[in-house]
Amino acid sequence: MTRTILTEAGAQTAPSGDALWLSAADALRITGWELKPEGMCRGELCVPLPAGMAKDGQIDLAAFWGHIGAPLAHDAGGTVWSLGTAASERRQSLETLEAPDFTLPDLAGAAHSLSDLRGKKTLLVTWASW
Repeated sequence: MTRTILTEAGAQTAPSGDALWLSAADALRITGWELKPEGMCRGELCVPLPAGMAKDGQIDLAAFWGHIGAPLAHDAGGTVWSLGTAASERRQSLETLEAPDFTLPDLAGAAHSLSDLRGKKTLLVTWASW
């Protein structure tokens, strides 16, 4: 049986097991965080791990996610996990005032990407019901 892990990069699968203990290779593939002697690292950023969060090449990803202050949710059976982005990372993205690239169809069905409009004056209107 497998678990489904949802991240901003999409849905990934991992072998089932206790809580969210994953191999270092699965953690890297799913989250982009790599287990190194200095802790969990992504690019230049390394976060030291408290004792017991990693052992025998396995990482308690749920504990690590809480350790970095990122939101985490799962179903009652632990078969679907959602790993959110930390508020500090979202804040950094918002501070750039640059909208992320996306593609949507117009009324005729032709796809248009925001990146196609870079360098041109563009009014971007968004709406959410919440």
